[in-house]
Amino acid sequence: MNELWEDLIAVAALLVCIIPHEVAHGYVAWRLGDPTAKMAGRLSLNPIRHLDPIGSVLLPLALLLLHRFAGFPIVFGWAKPVPINPNYFRDPWRGMLWVGLAGPVTNVLMALVVAGVGHGLIALGLTARWLLYFLGLVVLLSLVLALFNLIPVPPLDGSRVLAYFLPPRLRLQLMRLERVGIVIVVVLLAIGALKLVFQGAYSLWLRLVGVRWALLSGLI
Repeated sequence: MNELWEDLIAVAALLVCIIPHEVAHGYVAWRLGDPTAKMAGRLSLNPIRHLDPIGSVLLPLALLLLHRFAGFPIVFGWAKPVPINPNYFRDPWRGMLWVGLAGPVTNVLMALVVAGVGHGLIALGLTARWLLYFLGLVVLLSLVLALFNLIPVPPLDGSRVLAYFLPPRLRLQLMRLERVGIVIVVVLLAIGALKLVFQGAYSLWLRLVGVRWALLSGLI
């Protein structure tokens, strides 16, 4: 399997992890009384409804090329955020707590299910490298997304969780950071301050897939 195919598989695995994460936000919001995402057609696994031309395609591909040829350390992307209107919730802060948790929890469940599927395929003798590479990446990226999104900096999901436990004055101050939150996150990524998040995700990944799968897939 050449490097181009590895890069394309990596982008596909990233989309497989991101889209259910976003759908989960909208689904929980809908169950709590907010029809916004459903009315917008975002409670769908159809990737076309969620793709952001820059965050889902151009940026991940560009960063993969930089990683491949220049050693750039960061590869990430995003889907279009699912629209949520907390005014529909009986308790807006509690509602956003559950909506915020929905994405990371979905990614953790995905990692567990896909890891089980991969081990089942290996037990059956189905060890095609490209398949194990793809499934292994889905497990790894799901764990990275889950842990990364729990960082309590707006607009990441962890900020919704943290806000619920803060007094009202501090809640509002935290939410005001959303205008510059993505800049804070990118700076933290660039300076390596979030290294523990990625190391933790990798350690969990290796425990889930095991050394044999990792070696068969070429991921280590």
